[in-house]
Amino acid sequence: MDFFDQFRKWVLISCTILQFADGFYLPGSFPHKCNVGDQLSVKVNSLTSIDTEIPYAYYSLPFCKPLEGVKDSAENLGELLMGDRIENSPYRFKMYTNESEVFLCKSNPLSADEFKILKERIDDMYQVNLNLDNLPAIQYMKKESFFLCWTGYPVGIKVQDVYYIFNHLKFTVLVHKYEENNITSVIGAGDGAELIAMGDKSGKGGKGYVVVGFEVVPCSFQHNPESVKDLKMYDKYPSPVKCDPIAVAMAIKEGQPLVFSYEVSFVESDIRWPLRWDAYLKMEGSKVHWFSILNSLMVITFLAAIVLVIFLRTIRRDLARYEELDKEALAHMNEELSGWKLVVGDVFRAPENPKLLCIMVADGLRILGMAVETIFFAALGFMSPASRGALLMGMLFFYMLFGVLAGYLTVWLLRTITCGDSTGWCSVSWRVSCFFLGIAFIILTTLNFLLWGSHSTGAIPFSTFLVLLSLWFCISVPLTLVGGYVGSKAPYLEYPIRTNQIPREIPAQRFPSWLLVLGAGTLPLGTLFIELFFIMSSIWLGRVYYVFGFLFVVLILLVVVCAEVSLVFTYLHLCVEDWRWWWKSFFASGSVALYIFLYSINYLVFDLKSLSGLVSASLYLGYSLFMVIAVMLATGAVGFLSSFLFVHRLFSSVKID
Repeated sequence: MDFFDQFRKWVLISCTILQFADGFYLPGSFPHKCNVGDQLSVKVNSLTSIDTEIPYAYYSLPFCKPLEGVKDSAENLGELLMGDRIENSPYRFKMYTNESEVFLCKSNPLSADEFKILKERIDDMYQVNLNLDNLPAIQYMKKESFFLCWTGYPVGIKVQDVYYIFNHLKFTVLVHKYEENNITSVIGAGDGAELIAMGDKSGKGGKGYVVVGFEVVPCSFQHNPESVKDLKMYDKYPSPVKCDPIAVAMAIKEGQPLVFSYEVSFVESDIRWPLRWDAYLKMEGSKVHWFSILNSLMVITFLAAIVLVIFLRTIRRDLARYEELDKEALAHMNEELSGWKLVVGDVFRAPENPKLLCIMVADGLRILGMAVETIFFAALGFMSPASRGALLMGMLFFYMLFGVLAGYLTVWLLRTITCGDSTGWCSVSWRVSCFFLGIAFIILTTLNFLLWGSHSTGAIPFSTFLVLLSLWFCISVPLTLVGGYVGSKAPYLEYPIRTNQIPREIPAQRFPSWLLVLGAGTLPLGTLFIELFFIMSSIWLGRVYYVFGFLFVVLILLVVVCAEVSLVFTYLHLCVEDWRWWWKSFFASGSVALYIFLYSINYLVFDLKSLSGLVSASLYLGYSLFMVIAVMLATGAVGFLSSFLFVHRLFSSVKID
């Protein structure tokens, strides 16, 4: 991680040099200074559950609504795609002002539908997600000698067939004194935060505080509906409220109202503002993989180095023996020779469906470029968990940007296969711009209809659909066509040898070649197996994933292993006089996607045992299918391009009469 720390410091120095009068801020990364008594507003997000993976709107349950009405907060495209729906709430605090027994509201008597929905949400273990100053509410629970912590709190609990709701919330807000003498600008967030000394230019002066923690303890307290009928929101509750998180008292009943209240206390903390996300990034299990990842990287690198050394020595020995023969001896030994030297006239024979191969390779390289750039900037702290939706926004941006590369590569590769024929470059560029996005559109639209049918906030709004289509056809497609046009004018790679008119007969093989193709994906799987578990846990169990530095290293190692596996596999195929290496080199490394999909099913069966409902299972399998298709294209592109360049280099080194 030293490289990323040094690079981040270099960025900070550069940003400081570029300062003029104001500080340098990244969106959402600067501290909000509040004086004593300033109002703090809590926001609510979608209700979530790891049992269903279907988010719902907070106000789909009979919770208290703010006096000014429910208003949506400004959300970026990434937040909408993630299913976040951030809205205002009636919970309001005053900075550094403790309050207790604050009456919030009394709901209307529960209707049959409201009572049924509440019971369903409690059965499905839905969590309420609150935010204060961009910090999610976190709940702590002591178990034996250690603490468990997670974001949000449950809607309610079921005890002996009776449903109870958590209607009283005990908030604890951790604050830190605003360091106005030396610090006014912060770049990054979470584990990638740094401070820049700029001086105080806010002009507020005085004592100020910043929020560095937001904790919640949910309680079920039996309120007396009659005693609050004359109270207004934020009035003092007439009797003391004892918040006992272990006991439950407020049972929900059809035809009975619900009473909500809260209390808040402020605690001055030593936690500095740049480190306030550490509590979320150090959750249970977040460091289990540190030594495992390092061990896996060392083993895989060692094995890959051994394979590479042996492979290079074998190739050099074959070339040396082949080139030592003069023409007469070569002609005399043609019948005795075997292996890759006998497929000279067929090794560059065009594969079946060359356009589809070029499209899949180009789109795979595009996905790989997007992944590398996104993870690289995330490792530098530019896409931290504090910036919700930033990761998806970055992925969309880089995917569209690499459309130029995809268009160029697909046309260039097709011209190389067809020996310079540029006809149809526009058609193939159009196809590559619609291939993976078309598959994604079909999968996500199908899943979106399921979410729409469930009235979930995870469903992409129609307006967002129009935005995505506009990005596709107004930005991605034109950039791909531009790349295709450049590729049609660029020089292509000429073959070092001519292809025979009559294809060479392929000898009978001892083992089916496609069986070897499937087996080749096991080594790339070993590279990312451990990291895959934490990624899946982050997506489906709501855990915060933040070690993008490790993920970047794993990604680079995966690329190297995929290239080496495909090289070895292609060489072995040529040694048994099988010149049909094009598609097989693609799927040799791309077959790792099959194992990832099988692992996803295993994860569903053994780690998501509580996932219930056909819709939830369909969502999981649909998103998993979308992920493995992207992985197959990216890893397959690496394998094919490395094999293609290797074959071209290998036969360029052979003396041909």
